[in-house]
Amino acid sequence: MSAQLQPGDQARVSASVRVPPEQAFRIFTEEIDRWWRRGRQYRVAKSGDGILCLEPRLGGRIFESFRTRAGTQVVETGRITCWEPPRRLVFDWRAVNFAPEEKTEVEVVFEATPEGTLVTLTHRGFSRIRPDHPVRHGQDPAAFLRMLGLWWAGLLTSLREHAASG
Repeated sequence: MSAQLQPGDQARVSASVRVPPEQAFRIFTEEIDRWWRRGRQYRVAKSGDGILCLEPRLGGRIFESFRTRAGTQVVETGRITCWEPPRRLVFDWRAVNFAPEEKTEVEVVFEATPEGTLVTLTHRGFSRIRPDHPVRHGQDPAAFLRMLGLWWAGLLTSLREHAASG
């Protein structure tokens, strides 16, 4: 997907995590439900009791599972397209209001630092999503990408705090 992107078509954020890359990668993937924020801004489950899962393999799903009156509902958010532990992870990303053919891409890179790991997340591909799509909240591209960067920064802050709590 990257080769067809337009300039300025991505949000990129980084966070320093005070654990080695192997542990940061494991926490990101295996403990995703424990560090990913809850609430309507971050989860599909309205009640907040959903479970977010990442299947740790190429082709694995990222999904949220939660109970409704009709039974258990599963909403798939993405699919793993690159699985390179403990260095890199790439997955397709679909907002809940995306049409079946719409998707973006998230890349997460884990780099060793003297203090632990620099986790850099890049979310790209929004030039493929129509300008008036509801996911943009009526914002122009630059404002939308700033908002998206802040959203991911909040999640990486949660990842850092979770890793620090042991």
